[in-house]
Amino acid sequence: MGQSLSSAQSLMDSRLARAAAGDLNACFDLGIAYASGGDGVDVDLIQAHKWFNLASMGGSERAQAWRAEIAEELTAREVAEALRQARAWLACTTRQAA
Repeated sequence: MGQSLSSAQSLMDSRLARAAAGDLNACFDLGIAYASGGDGVDVDLIQAHKWFNLASMGGSERAQAWRAEIAEELTAREVAEALRQARAWLACTTRQAA
């Protein structure tokens, strides 16, 4: 049997909190969840690209490879949206840390 909805949500909430604290592994894990539709979220390649991009910024080669693969499935407009969302996430988490 799969995870319960509340357990999956708790896992995603935990990853989001860790990502906000700068945990690159959490960013990568969020990218995997959105790329595969796991852990209670639907497949969302824009979100997947966003999270892989954030992990890539910290030097994750795995995230760079996944980001490139996801980008092949997206339009230029969708890639631009993913990049916009990544910048917004960074701006938000940077302000919160200050």
